[in-house]
Amino acid sequence: MRVLMLGWEFPPFITGGLGTACYGLTRALDQQGVEVLFVLPGRTDPTAVSHLRLVSPEIALPGEAKPPATKPNEPHATEPQAGTPDVLHVEPDSMTPDSELTFNHTRFLRIPTPLSHPYQTSAEDQVVGLQGMDVINIPGTHIPGRSHLIPGHDATAKRIINGDLDISDEELNESEPPADAGSGDYGGNLMDQVEAYARFATRAGLRESFDVIHAHDWMTFPAGLMLARRTGRPLVVHVHSTEFDRSGEHVNQQVYDIERRGMHGAIRVITVSRLTKNIVTTRYGISPSKVSVVYNGIKMDPVAQGMSPIGRREKIVLYMGRITFQKGPEYFIRSAARVLQVMKNVRFVIAGSGDMYKRCIELAAELGIGHKILFTGFLRGRDIDRVFSMANLYVMPSVSEPFGIAPLEALSHDVPVLISKSSGVSEVLTHALKVDFWDTEAMADKMVAVLKHPPLSQTLRRHASMEVRRLTWQDAAAKCHRVYEEAIDSLRAPNVNL
Repeated sequence: MRVLMLGWEFPPFITGGLGTACYGLTRALDQQGVEVLFVLPGRTDPTAVSHLRLVSPEIALPGEAKPPATKPNEPHATEPQAGTPDVLHVEPDSMTPDSELTFNHTRFLRIPTPLSHPYQTSAEDQVVGLQGMDVINIPGTHIPGRSHLIPGHDATAKRIINGDLDISDEELNESEPPADAGSGDYGGNLMDQVEAYARFATRAGLRESFDVIHAHDWMTFPAGLMLARRTGRPLVVHVHSTEFDRSGEHVNQQVYDIERRGMHGAIRVITVSRLTKNIVTTRYGISPSKVSVVYNGIKMDPVAQGMSPIGRREKIVLYMGRITFQKGPEYFIRSAARVLQVMKNVRFVIAGSGDMYKRCIELAAELGIGHKILFTGFLRGRDIDRVFSMANLYVMPSVSEPFGIAPLEALSHDVPVLISKSSGVSEVLTHALKVDFWDTEAMADKMVAVLKHPPLSQTLRRHASMEVRRLTWQDAAAKCHRVYEEAIDSLRAPNVNL
Protein backbone atom coordinates (compact mmCIF):
# COMPACT_ATOMS: atom_id res chain seq x y z
CA MET A 1 0.00 0.00 0.00
CA ARG A 2 1.38 3.40 -1.04
CA VAL A 3 -0.18 6.53 0.45
CA LEU A 4 0.29 10.14 -0.60
CA MET A 5 -0.39 12.03 2.63
CA LEU A 6 -1.15 15.75 2.63
CA GLY A 7 -0.61 17.59 5.92
CA TRP A 8 -0.13 21.13 7.13
CA GLU A 9 2.14 20.59 10.11
CA PHE A 10 4.44 17.98 11.63
CA PRO A 11 6.64 18.00 14.75
CA PRO A 12 8.48 20.03 15.82
CA PHE A 13 6.52 22.81 14.09
CA ILE A 14 3.10 22.28 15.62
CA THR A 15 0.67 24.35 17.63
CA GLY A 16 -1.85 21.71 18.59
CA GLY A 17 -3.13 18.17 18.23
CA LEU A 18 -3.12 18.10 14.41
CA GLY A 19 0.66 17.78 14.10
CA THR A 20 0.81 15.32 16.98
CA ALA A 21 -1.84 13.16 15.32
CA CYS A 22 -0.07 13.29 11.96
CA TYR A 23 3.16 12.13 13.58
CA GLY A 24 1.57 9.30 15.58
CA LEU A 25 -0.44 8.00 12.65
CA THR A 26 2.43 8.23 10.16
CA ARG A 27 4.82 6.55 12.59
CA ALA A 28 2.40 3.64 13.11
CA LEU A 29 1.68 3.25 9.37
CA ASP A 30 5.42 3.18 8.74
CA GLN A 31 5.89 0.42 11.32
CA GLN A 32 3.12 -1.57 9.61
CA GLY A 33 4.98 -1.42 6.30
CA VAL A 34 2.77 1.16 4.59
CA GLU A 35 4.74 3.37 2.19
CA VAL A 36 3.94 7.03 2.87
CA LEU A 37 4.99 10.16 1.00
CA PHE A 38 4.13 13.02 3.37
CA VAL A 39 3.82 16.40 1.66
CA LEU A 40 4.35 19.37 4.00
CA PRO A 41 4.37 23.13 3.45
CA GLY A 42 7.10 25.50 4.54
CA ARG A 43 10.76 25.11 5.34
CA THR A 44 12.03 23.51 8.52
CA ASP A 45 14.91 25.04 10.43
CA PRO A 46 17.19 22.20 11.62
CA THR A 47 18.63 24.39 14.38
CA ALA A 48 15.24 24.33 16.14
CA VAL A 49 14.80 20.58 15.89
CA SER A 50 16.18 18.26 18.55
CA HIS A 51 14.64 14.94 17.47
CA LEU A 52 14.53 14.82 13.67
CA ARG A 53 16.34 15.96 10.55
CA LEU A 54 14.98 16.18 7.04
CA VAL A 55 17.42 15.09 4.34
CA SER A 56 15.01 15.14 1.41
CA PRO A 57 15.88 17.79 -1.21
CA GLU A 58 13.76 20.94 -1.18
CA ILE A 59 11.99 22.07 -4.35
CA ALA A 60 13.34 25.43 -5.45
CA LEU A 61 10.85 28.19 -6.06
CA PRO A 62 10.81 29.90 -9.48
CA GLY A 63 13.81 32.17 -9.60
CA GLU A 64 15.18 30.77 -6.35
CA ALA A 65 18.39 28.80 -6.09
CA LYS A 66 18.11 25.30 -4.69
CA PRO A 67 19.46 25.14 -1.11
CA PRO A 68 22.88 23.52 -0.79
CA ALA A 69 22.83 19.90 0.35
CA THR A 70 24.09 18.92 3.77
CA LYS A 71 27.81 18.21 3.68
CA PRO A 72 28.75 14.59 4.39
CA ASN A 73 31.25 15.59 7.05
CA GLU A 74 28.75 17.63 9.07
CA PRO A 75 27.56 16.14 12.39
CA HIS A 76 24.76 13.58 12.01
CA ALA A 77 24.77 14.07 8.23
CA THR A 78 23.57 11.35 5.91
CA GLU A 79 24.62 11.62 2.27
CA PRO A 80 21.74 10.56 0.01
CA GLN A 81 22.69 7.94 -2.52
CA ALA A 82 21.49 8.25 -6.10
CA GLY A 83 18.24 6.42 -6.68
CA THR A 84 17.46 5.94 -2.99
CA PRO A 85 14.34 7.39 -1.36
CA ASP A 86 14.57 10.50 0.78
CA VAL A 87 14.37 9.53 4.44
CA LEU A 88 13.49 11.42 7.59
CA HIS A 89 16.14 10.59 10.18
CA VAL A 90 15.32 11.09 13.84
CA GLU A 91 18.31 12.03 15.96
CA PRO A 92 18.55 10.28 19.34
CA ASP A 93 18.31 12.11 22.62
CA SER A 94 17.60 11.07 26.18
CA MET A 95 13.84 11.14 25.54
CA THR A 96 13.82 9.07 22.34
CA PRO A 97 13.79 5.24 22.40
CA ASP A 98 15.90 3.48 19.77
CA SER A 99 12.78 2.21 18.01
CA GLU A 100 11.76 5.82 17.22
CA LEU A 101 14.94 6.81 15.40
CA THR A 102 14.08 6.14 11.76
CA PHE A 103 11.12 6.06 9.40
CA ASN A 104 11.78 3.06 7.18
CA HIS A 105 8.96 3.40 4.65
CA THR A 106 8.21 7.12 4.78
CA ARG A 107 9.49 10.02 2.70
CA PHE A 108 8.87 13.68 3.51
CA LEU A 109 8.57 16.28 0.78
CA ARG A 110 8.63 19.94 1.77
CA ILE A 111 6.55 22.18 -0.44
CA PRO A 112 7.99 25.73 -0.67
CA THR A 113 5.02 27.68 0.65
CA PRO A 114 5.33 29.99 3.65
CA LEU A 115 3.51 28.48 6.60
CA SER A 116 0.69 30.03 8.58
CA HIS A 117 -1.03 27.89 11.15
CA PRO A 118 -4.73 27.52 10.28
CA TYR A 119 -5.82 28.03 13.88
CA GLN A 120 -3.64 31.06 14.47
CA THR A 121 -5.51 33.42 16.75
CA SER A 122 -3.29 36.34 17.63
CA ALA A 123 -0.27 38.35 16.63
CA GLU A 124 1.23 37.27 19.95
CA ASP A 125 0.95 33.55 19.12
CA GLN A 126 4.30 31.77 19.27
CA VAL A 127 5.82 28.48 18.32
CA VAL A 128 8.64 27.39 20.61
CA GLY A 129 11.37 25.02 19.47
CA LEU A 130 11.75 21.66 21.17
CA GLN A 131 14.95 22.74 22.82
CA GLY A 132 13.07 25.52 24.60
CA MET A 133 15.40 28.16 23.17
CA ASP A 134 14.20 29.42 19.82
CA VAL A 135 10.94 31.34 19.51
CA ILE A 136 9.26 32.01 16.18
CA ASN A 137 6.73 34.84 16.21
CA ILE A 138 3.62 34.35 14.12
CA PRO A 139 2.51 37.64 12.56
CA GLY A 140 -1.20 38.02 11.88
CA THR A 141 -4.37 39.85 12.74
CA HIS A 142 -7.20 38.41 14.79
CA ILE A 143 -10.71 38.48 13.39
CA PRO A 144 -13.38 37.47 15.95
CA GLY A 145 -15.07 34.29 14.76
CA ARG A 146 -12.66 34.01 11.84
CA SER A 147 -9.39 33.60 13.65
CA HIS A 148 -7.68 31.45 11.03
CA LEU A 149 -7.97 33.98 8.16
CA ILE A 150 -5.65 36.91 7.67
CA PRO A 151 -7.15 39.98 6.00
CA GLY A 152 -5.55 42.19 3.41
CA HIS A 153 -5.49 39.85 0.41
CA ASP A 154 -8.33 38.70 -1.81
CA ALA A 155 -6.49 37.40 -4.87
CA THR A 156 -7.19 33.78 -4.04
CA ALA A 157 -10.82 34.27 -3.06
CA LYS A 158 -11.81 34.39 -6.73
CA ARG A 159 -9.74 31.26 -7.51
CA ILE A 160 -11.11 28.97 -4.80
CA ILE A 161 -14.73 28.90 -5.90
CA ASN A 162 -17.35 27.00 -3.92
CA GLY A 163 -14.58 25.39 -1.93
CA ASP A 164 -12.67 24.05 -4.92
CA LEU A 165 -9.55 25.05 -6.83
CA ASP A 166 -9.82 23.69 -10.36
CA ILE A 167 -7.16 25.15 -12.64
CA SER A 168 -5.95 24.09 -16.06
CA ASP A 169 -2.76 22.16 -16.71
CA GLU A 170 -1.26 25.33 -18.19
CA GLU A 171 -2.01 27.28 -15.01
CA LEU A 172 -0.73 24.41 -12.88
CA ASN A 173 2.65 24.32 -14.57
CA GLU A 174 3.21 28.03 -15.15
CA SER A 175 5.86 29.76 -13.08
CA GLU A 176 4.62 32.42 -10.71
CA PRO A 177 5.91 34.05 -7.53
CA PRO A 178 5.00 32.27 -4.31
CA ALA A 179 2.20 33.52 -2.09
CA ASP A 180 3.00 36.56 0.01
CA ALA A 181 5.10 35.20 2.83
CA GLY A 182 4.93 37.98 5.37
CA SER A 183 7.96 37.47 7.58
CA GLY A 184 9.60 34.15 8.29
CA ASP A 185 8.05 30.73 7.82
CA TYR A 186 4.84 31.81 9.55
CA GLY A 187 2.87 34.60 7.95
CA GLY A 188 1.26 35.94 4.80
CA ASN A 189 -2.19 35.19 3.47
CA LEU A 190 -3.39 31.73 4.43
CA MET A 191 -5.72 31.28 1.45
CA ASP A 192 -2.90 32.19 -0.95
CA GLN A 193 -0.80 29.57 0.79
CA VAL A 194 -3.56 26.96 0.50
CA GLU A 195 -3.60 27.57 -3.27
CA ALA A 196 0.20 27.53 -3.53
CA TYR A 197 0.33 24.30 -1.52
CA ALA A 198 -2.28 22.72 -3.82
CA ARG A 199 -0.37 23.71 -6.96
CA PHE A 200 2.99 22.42 -5.76
CA ALA A 201 1.56 19.29 -4.14
CA THR A 202 -0.24 18.40 -7.37
CA ARG A 203 2.86 18.98 -9.48
CA ALA A 204 4.93 16.85 -7.10
CA GLY A 205 2.26 14.16 -6.80
CA LEU A 206 1.96 13.71 -10.56
CA ARG A 207 5.57 12.48 -10.55
CA GLU A 208 4.85 9.86 -7.88
CA SER A 209 3.15 6.47 -7.81
CA PHE A 210 0.57 5.85 -5.07
CA ASP A 211 -2.66 4.00 -4.38
CA VAL A 212 -4.61 6.47 -2.25
CA ILE A 213 -4.55 10.13 -1.19
CA HIS A 214 -4.98 11.00 2.51
CA ALA A 215 -5.64 14.71 3.21
CA HIS A 216 -5.59 16.08 6.78
CA ASP A 217 -8.02 18.94 7.55
CA TRP A 218 -9.37 21.66 5.27
CA MET A 219 -6.09 23.37 4.28
CA THR A 220 -5.10 20.32 2.21
CA PHE A 221 -8.52 19.47 0.73
CA PRO A 222 -8.07 21.57 -2.48
CA ALA A 223 -4.74 19.78 -3.10
CA GLY A 224 -6.35 16.40 -2.49
CA LEU A 225 -9.21 17.13 -4.91
CA MET A 226 -6.84 18.32 -7.65
CA LEU A 227 -4.67 15.24 -7.30
CA ALA A 228 -7.67 12.91 -7.27
CA ARG A 229 -9.02 14.42 -10.49
CA ARG A 230 -5.71 14.25 -12.31
CA THR A 231 -4.59 10.81 -11.14
CA GLY A 232 -7.87 8.94 -10.73
CA ARG A 233 -6.74 7.80 -7.28
CA PRO A 234 -9.26 7.71 -4.39
CA LEU A 235 -9.25 10.60 -1.93
CA VAL A 236 -9.68 10.05 1.83
CA VAL A 237 -10.12 13.21 3.91
CA HIS A 238 -9.37 13.22 7.64
CA VAL A 239 -11.44 15.69 9.69
CA HIS A 240 -9.62 16.64 12.88
CA SER A 241 -11.71 19.78 13.43
CA THR A 242 -14.54 21.62 11.68
CA GLU A 243 -15.32 25.27 11.19
CA PHE A 244 -18.19 24.89 13.66
CA ASP A 245 -15.68 23.77 16.32
CA ARG A 246 -13.43 26.75 15.66
CA SER A 247 -15.98 29.52 15.15
CA GLY A 248 -19.27 28.28 16.58
CA GLU A 249 -22.27 29.36 14.54
CA HIS A 250 -20.40 32.32 13.02
CA VAL A 251 -18.50 30.25 10.47
CA ASN A 252 -16.30 31.65 7.74
CA GLN A 253 -18.16 30.76 4.58
CA GLN A 254 -15.06 30.22 2.44
CA VAL A 255 -13.54 27.75 4.90
CA TYR A 256 -16.88 25.96 5.29
CA ASP A 257 -17.16 25.67 1.49
CA ILE A 258 -13.69 24.14 1.28
CA GLU A 259 -14.50 21.64 4.02
CA ARG A 260 -17.84 20.70 2.44
CA ARG A 261 -16.40 20.34 -1.07
CA GLY A 262 -13.54 18.22 0.24
CA MET A 263 -15.83 15.87 2.16
CA HIS A 264 -18.26 15.50 -0.75
CA GLY A 265 -15.42 15.02 -3.24
CA ALA A 266 -13.72 12.34 -1.17
CA ILE A 267 -14.46 8.63 -1.47
CA ARG A 268 -14.24 8.20 2.30
CA VAL A 269 -14.21 10.56 5.29
CA ILE A 270 -12.39 9.86 8.58
CA THR A 271 -13.43 11.70 11.75
CA VAL A 272 -11.69 11.64 15.11
CA SER A 273 -14.88 11.00 17.10
CA ARG A 274 -18.59 10.27 16.87
CA LEU A 275 -19.14 13.88 17.94
CA THR A 276 -17.32 15.07 14.82
CA LYS A 277 -19.07 12.47 12.66
CA ASN A 278 -22.40 13.89 13.78
CA ILE A 279 -21.32 17.40 12.76
CA VAL A 280 -20.07 16.11 9.40
CA THR A 281 -23.35 14.36 8.63
CA THR A 282 -25.74 17.03 9.91
CA ARG A 283 -23.89 20.25 9.01
CA TYR A 284 -22.16 19.15 5.80
CA GLY A 285 -24.69 16.68 4.42
CA ILE A 286 -22.36 13.68 4.28
CA SER A 287 -23.87 10.19 4.31
CA PRO A 288 -23.09 8.37 7.59
CA SER A 289 -22.12 5.27 5.58
CA LYS A 290 -19.27 7.26 4.04
CA VAL A 291 -17.77 8.26 7.40
CA SER A 292 -15.46 6.14 9.58
CA VAL A 293 -14.55 7.08 13.15
CA VAL A 294 -10.87 6.55 13.96
CA TYR A 295 -9.91 7.68 17.44
CA ASN A 296 -6.52 9.22 18.02
CA GLY A 297 -3.93 7.29 19.98
CA ILE A 298 -1.28 7.93 22.56
CA LYS A 299 2.25 6.70 23.10
CA MET A 300 2.48 5.15 26.55
CA ASP A 301 5.96 5.22 28.11
CA PRO A 302 6.15 7.78 30.94
CA VAL A 303 8.27 5.55 33.22
CA ALA A 304 10.94 5.07 30.58
CA GLN A 305 11.21 8.83 30.23
CA GLY A 306 12.41 9.05 33.80
CA MET A 307 9.87 11.64 34.89
CA SER A 308 8.75 11.65 38.52
CA PRO A 309 6.53 13.98 40.57
CA ILE A 310 8.23 16.94 42.21
CA GLY A 311 7.59 17.27 45.92
CA ARG A 312 5.77 20.44 46.99
CA ARG A 313 3.13 21.71 49.37
CA GLU A 314 0.77 23.18 46.79
CA LYS A 315 -1.51 21.11 44.59
CA ILE A 316 -1.14 21.79 40.87
CA VAL A 317 -4.11 21.95 38.47
CA LEU A 318 -3.10 22.11 34.80
CA TYR A 319 -4.76 23.55 31.70
CA MET A 320 -2.80 22.97 28.49
CA GLY A 321 -4.05 23.99 25.06
CA ARG A 322 -4.72 26.96 22.83
CA ILE A 323 -6.02 29.92 24.81
CA THR A 324 -8.99 30.60 22.60
CA PHE A 325 -12.78 30.51 23.01
CA GLN A 326 -13.08 26.97 21.62
CA LYS A 327 -10.94 25.61 24.48
CA GLY A 328 -12.85 27.31 27.31
CA PRO A 329 -9.97 28.88 29.31
CA GLU A 330 -12.23 31.47 30.95
CA TYR A 331 -14.34 28.68 32.48
CA PHE A 332 -11.16 27.16 33.88
CA ILE A 333 -10.21 30.47 35.51
CA ARG A 334 -13.69 31.07 36.96
CA SER A 335 -13.67 27.53 38.37
CA ALA A 336 -10.22 28.18 39.84
CA ALA A 337 -11.61 31.16 41.74
CA ARG A 338 -14.30 28.92 43.25
CA VAL A 339 -11.72 26.29 44.25
CA LEU A 340 -9.55 28.88 45.97
CA GLN A 341 -12.49 29.89 48.14
CA VAL A 342 -12.29 26.50 49.89
CA MET A 343 -8.66 25.47 49.28
CA LYS A 344 -5.70 27.82 49.60
CA ASN A 345 -2.85 25.43 48.79
CA VAL A 346 -3.64 25.16 45.08
CA ARG A 347 -1.85 26.71 42.13
CA PHE A 348 -3.22 26.72 38.59
CA VAL A 349 -1.00 26.45 35.51
CA ILE A 350 -2.18 27.61 32.07
CA ALA A 351 0.14 26.38 29.32
CA GLY A 352 -0.53 27.68 25.83
CA SER A 353 -1.06 30.80 23.73
CA GLY A 354 -3.86 32.33 21.71
CA ASP A 355 -6.09 35.32 21.13
CA MET A 356 -7.54 35.17 24.67
CA TYR A 357 -4.12 35.18 26.37
CA LYS A 358 -4.28 38.79 27.56
CA ARG A 359 -7.98 38.57 28.40
CA CYS A 360 -7.35 35.54 30.62
CA ILE A 361 -4.57 37.34 32.50
CA GLU A 362 -6.91 40.29 33.02
CA LEU A 363 -9.72 37.97 34.16
CA ALA A 364 -7.47 36.32 36.74
CA ALA A 365 -6.53 39.78 38.03
CA GLU A 366 -10.18 40.87 38.15
CA LEU A 367 -11.07 37.80 40.21
CA GLY A 368 -8.17 38.48 42.57
CA ILE A 369 -6.38 35.19 41.86
CA GLY A 370 -3.60 36.43 39.57
CA HIS A 371 -0.98 35.34 42.12
CA LYS A 372 -2.37 31.80 42.02
CA ILE A 373 -2.27 31.31 38.23
CA LEU A 374 0.93 30.76 36.25
CA PHE A 375 0.84 31.47 32.49
CA THR A 376 3.71 29.57 30.91
CA GLY A 377 3.18 30.30 27.21
CA PHE A 378 3.38 27.53 24.61
CA LEU A 379 5.22 24.39 25.76
CA ARG A 380 6.58 21.42 23.88
CA GLY A 381 9.09 18.60 24.18
CA ARG A 382 10.57 18.02 27.62
CA ASP A 383 8.76 21.00 29.11
CA ILE A 384 5.46 19.16 28.55
CA ASP A 385 6.76 16.13 30.44
CA ARG A 386 7.97 18.34 33.27
CA VAL A 387 4.66 20.15 33.71
CA PHE A 388 2.72 16.86 33.67
CA SER A 389 5.09 15.44 36.27
CA MET A 390 4.10 18.30 38.60
CA ALA A 391 0.33 18.16 38.05
CA ASN A 392 -2.22 16.64 40.41
CA LEU A 393 -5.08 17.13 37.95
CA TYR A 394 -5.47 18.00 34.28
CA VAL A 395 -8.58 19.94 33.19
CA MET A 396 -9.90 20.29 29.62
CA PRO A 397 -12.96 22.63 29.73
CA SER A 398 -13.43 22.83 25.93
CA VAL A 399 -16.55 24.39 24.46
CA SER A 400 -16.11 22.16 21.40
CA GLU A 401 -13.38 19.53 21.11
CA PRO A 402 -13.49 17.10 18.14
CA PHE A 403 -11.24 14.71 20.04
CA GLY A 404 -8.67 16.00 22.55
CA ILE A 405 -5.26 14.32 22.71
CA ALA A 406 -4.06 16.26 25.77
CA PRO A 407 -6.14 14.24 28.30
CA LEU A 408 -4.57 11.06 26.94
CA GLU A 409 -1.14 12.59 27.35
CA ALA A 410 -2.04 13.50 30.94
CA LEU A 411 -3.18 9.96 31.71
CA SER A 412 -0.03 8.55 30.12
CA HIS A 413 1.84 10.61 32.72
CA ASP A 414 -0.35 9.18 35.51
CA VAL A 415 -2.36 12.40 35.96
CA PRO A 416 -6.16 12.13 36.50
CA VAL A 417 -8.31 14.20 34.15
CA LEU A 418 -11.46 16.31 34.27
CA ILE A 419 -12.86 16.80 30.77
CA SER A 420 -15.69 18.59 29.04
CA LYS A 421 -18.67 16.52 27.95
CA SER A 422 -18.42 18.42 24.63
CA SER A 423 -15.38 16.42 23.54
CA GLY A 424 -14.68 13.38 21.43
CA VAL A 425 -12.31 11.88 23.98
CA SER A 426 -15.19 11.66 26.47
CA GLU A 427 -16.58 8.92 24.22
CA VAL A 428 -13.65 6.63 24.95
CA LEU A 429 -12.79 7.48 28.57
CA THR A 430 -15.04 5.99 31.24
CA HIS A 431 -12.80 6.63 34.24
CA ALA A 432 -12.52 10.38 33.83
CA LEU A 433 -14.49 13.09 35.54
CA LYS A 434 -16.80 14.87 33.08
CA VAL A 435 -18.57 18.19 33.29
CA ASP A 436 -20.49 20.69 31.16
CA PHE A 437 -17.98 23.37 30.17
CA TRP A 438 -20.29 26.19 31.31
CA ASP A 439 -20.95 24.73 34.77
CA THR A 440 -18.07 26.32 36.69
CA GLU A 441 -19.57 25.36 40.04
CA ALA A 442 -19.63 21.65 39.17
CA MET A 443 -16.17 21.95 37.64
CA ALA A 444 -14.81 23.47 40.84
CA ASP A 445 -16.50 20.81 42.99
CA LYS A 446 -14.86 18.03 40.97
CA MET A 447 -11.46 19.72 41.20
CA VAL A 448 -11.78 19.92 44.98
CA ALA A 449 -12.90 16.29 45.20
CA VAL A 450 -9.78 15.06 43.39
CA LEU A 451 -7.40 17.34 45.28
CA LYS A 452 -8.85 16.60 48.74
CA HIS A 453 -9.44 12.86 48.39
CA PRO A 454 -6.35 10.87 47.30
CA PRO A 455 -8.31 7.57 46.97
CA LEU A 456 -10.47 9.15 44.24
CA SER A 457 -7.39 10.37 42.42
CA GLN A 458 -5.75 6.94 42.68
CA THR A 459 -8.84 5.16 41.39
CA LEU A 460 -9.15 7.50 38.40
CA ARG A 461 -5.48 7.10 37.52
CA ARG A 462 -5.43 3.32 37.86
CA HIS A 463 -8.54 2.55 35.82
CA ALA A 464 -8.06 5.29 33.22
CA SER A 465 -4.51 4.14 32.49
CA MET A 466 -5.90 0.75 31.48
CA GLU A 467 -8.37 2.45 29.13
CA VAL A 468 -5.66 4.56 27.54
CA ARG A 469 -3.51 1.52 26.79
CA ARG A 470 -6.18 0.40 24.34
CA LEU A 471 -5.93 3.68 22.41
CA THR A 472 -2.81 3.12 20.32
CA TRP A 473 -1.61 4.69 17.11
CA GLN A 474 -1.07 1.17 15.80
CA ASP A 475 -4.80 0.53 16.11
CA ALA A 476 -5.60 3.90 14.50
CA ALA A 477 -3.23 3.12 11.63
CA ALA A 478 -4.80 -0.30 11.09
CA LYS A 479 -8.25 1.30 10.88
CA CYS A 480 -6.99 3.92 8.42
CA HIS A 481 -5.49 1.13 6.34
CA ARG A 482 -8.92 -0.52 6.16
CA VAL A 483 -10.43 2.81 5.08
CA TYR A 484 -7.82 3.06 2.30
CA GLU A 485 -8.79 -0.40 1.05
CA GLU A 486 -12.49 0.50 1.18
CA ALA A 487 -11.80 3.70 -0.77
CA ILE A 488 -9.87 1.82 -3.45
CA ASP A 489 -12.63 -0.80 -3.73
CA SER A 490 -15.32 1.92 -3.86
CA LEU A 491 -13.57 3.70 -6.70
CA ARG A 492 -13.63 0.50 -8.74
CA ALA A 493 -17.39 0.20 -8.25
CA PRO A 494 -19.71 1.80 -10.85
CA ASN A 495 -21.32 5.22 -10.47
CA VAL A 496 -18.60 6.72 -8.28
CA ASN A 497 -17.62 10.27 -9.19
CA LEU A 498 -15.11 12.60 -7.55
